[in-house]
Amino acid sequence: MKFRHLALAAALILGTATPGMAQDNWLGAWGFVPTPPPPGMTPTPGPSPTVPLAAVVPIPAAAAPNQPLLDNPGNVPVVVTPEGDPANVTVRQLVRVAIAGDRIRLRFTNEAGADVLVLGAVRVGIAGPDGSMIAGTDRAVMFDGRSAVAIPAASPLLSDPVNLKVSALQKLVISSYVPGKIALGGHSLYQYVSGIPGDQTAAAQLPGQRIYRLTSLVSQVEVDAATANAVIVTMGDSITEGALSTNNAFRSYPDRLAERLVAARSKWSVVNAGIGGNRLLRHGTGHSALARFDRDVLGVPGVKAVILLEGINDIGRGFTPTGPQEPVTLDALIAANKQIIARARAHGIKVYGGLLTPYQGAGYASPAGEQVRTGLNNWIRSSGAFDGVIDFATATADKSNPLTFAAEYNVRDKLHPNDAGYQAMANAVDLNWFK
Repeated sequence: MKFRHLALAAALILGTATPGMAQDNWLGAWGFVPTPPPPGMTPTPGPSPTVPLAAVVPIPAAAAPNQPLLDNPGNVPVVVTPEGDPANVTVRQLVRVAIAGDRIRLRFTNEAGADVLVLGAVRVGIAGPDGSMIAGTDRAVMFDGRSAVAIPAASPLLSDPVNLKVSALQKLVISSYVPGKIALGGHSLYQYVSGIPGDQTAAAQLPGQRIYRLTSLVSQVEVDAATANAVIVTMGDSITEGALSTNNAFRSYPDRLAERLVAARSKWSVVNAGIGGNRLLRHGTGHSALARFDRDVLGVPGVKAVILLEGINDIGRGFTPTGPQEPVTLDALIAANKQIIARARAHGIKVYGGLLTPYQGAGYASPAGEQVRTGLNNWIRSSGAFDGVIDFATATADKSNPLTFAAEYNVRDKLHPNDAGYQAMANAVDLNWFK
């Protein structure tokens, strides 16, 4: 008996399993990267000036509240920039987890905040077809056994586990009551805000809801996975994030890749770590890929692979024909790729290089920039530095002019794919890597 007690004590100290003892298997299942505003700037929320709001979310002439949440089919009023920081409201995020499990937990973020962020109550539930919370799935989210919590400035906070069974590709609604103000700025996304003050977290559908572009409160959903055992983190800029895909419809290339993996019965999850405007070498929207790699990749539980698609903003800003240039060289971009590969492999993580998609005709395109894009793609393809290469360029290019997007994959800015283009990107990934 004495030896059995010693064995149990050793197992607890070393974190090893004993027969019959269940083990946690927390894996990243959804992600959104929090970012501080650029140095010296406090931006207001909203889409890029070059992207009309109507192209992102349809705005009807006479919008009515309390309408379906998913895809926002022109029914919910959209307010791009609120008048002042929202306060004493309930904010609802729509997420989709990539894998199945019996429990979830949420990572909240105040990493872009300069003051304490107070959460008065948080609830999570399964989203119905119209985006409302399905009755009976509603769960309170606790923090060390408490329903309310204060998140220190510049910090994240992980919730207690929530006993909520989820399936792969399950949509969830996360409702957070914020009694104070929600600071605007940094990386943001479309969220749903109650039109009635106070705690509305238990409502099936938020009363008088409006769509706002706000700083994200939840930056990651983790699942205690039933069968999955590894995570792919897709690191990149707006093309990875899913800019110009249908809002809240989960049609970015990482979302489409997750669907392919589920259909193939793979045991891999996908977490999107794309940020619109991000760069490899310099601060763009958020810190550079080199600066944020440890948090946004190594910090994802279960990460075993990275798909890297970065550099088009370095090139565009470096050689833009209008406005000030921020020079960049091919050698510097290659060196940044090598750094990310080395840092990933030090943690046993494989790195797959994505060929930069076409950008001829984009606002910051130039012949000099095209030379660097072609040079970087040639190096990614032929260097042997990566564990595999994904030809996003050919997958999205016009066959008669590979320097520009195929018309069916881009309808506006010659830079970002549409829904069909993101599907083509996802289809270019070799699933044999993730068996």
